[in-house]
Amino acid sequence: MNTRFLLGTHQPGWLGKAGVPLFVADPRLRVYKTLPRAAAPWALDSGGFTELQYFGRWTITPAEYVARVRRYRDEIGHLDWAAPQDWMCEPVVIAGGQFGPLRFVGTHLSVIEHQRRTVDNIAQLRDMAPDLPFVPVIQGYTRDEYLNCVDLYDKAGFDLTTEPLVGLGSVCRRQATGEAHDIIRALHACGITRLHGFGVKTLGLQRYGDLLASADSLAWSRDGRLKRRPVCGSTRHKNCANCLTFALEWRSRLLDQIAPAPQLRLFDLGGAA
Repeated sequence: MNTRFLLGTHQPGWLGKAGVPLFVADPRLRVYKTLPRAAAPWALDSGGFTELQYFGRWTITPAEYVARVRRYRDEIGHLDWAAPQDWMCEPVVIAGGQFGPLRFVGTHLSVIEHQRRTVDNIAQLRDMAPDLPFVPVIQGYTRDEYLNCVDLYDKAGFDLTTEPLVGLGSVCRRQATGEAHDIIRALHACGITRLHGFGVKTLGLQRYGDLLASADSLAWSRDGRLKRRPVCGSTRHKNCANCLTFALEWRSRLLDQIAPAPQLRLFDLGGAA
């Protein structure tokens, strides 16, 4: 399996200079009047987590999102794929409340409604823009819920076993657990093997990285912030939470740590995964 690692970043300017595959969110890009030209392949995060966290709904219409994704494809270039406007299914997203430092207003909908809206959205996006590389995302929280979402896709005319890539939503906070591993194995048993893991950190990659076609992580930024002072040698910033040098070094260390999984060594190919 040809596996790719995308370095998550909230610095869109890195698209033109990092030289490795990146994962960049629409909320960061949409404010740019002049966009950078990508030096390597990259993928687009729709920003759904933030939308549901703050508003409990999507405030951006599919038409608005399609227009921006088309602009990114044409002006930035090298866009591999774009996430849809999906609906995460973690309990705190649905019920609202506090999760660590994050406050959620809550959607106050059911898991099945989140799943229906996720499937409906990718269908709508593809109908509106068949030329754009939107990928389906499976949402749920328990193993059975993920399998139910697969059934919803099947009823809507999607064959997830033939998709070039399928996102796996709502597992990043359980990525080092046996539960997450079981969900991925259950999807593999259904023939859905080209999975992208959102926000997968080192422990998750070590446990089940060989079952993923691709993964992304922004964990380097938190690590850089916790250092409290630059570790890259720079005297121009207080810590390395937004430091490209630190991010690329973190990426290299990550690749070394997951080296025992033979497929994952392909992460080290940079822009040519």
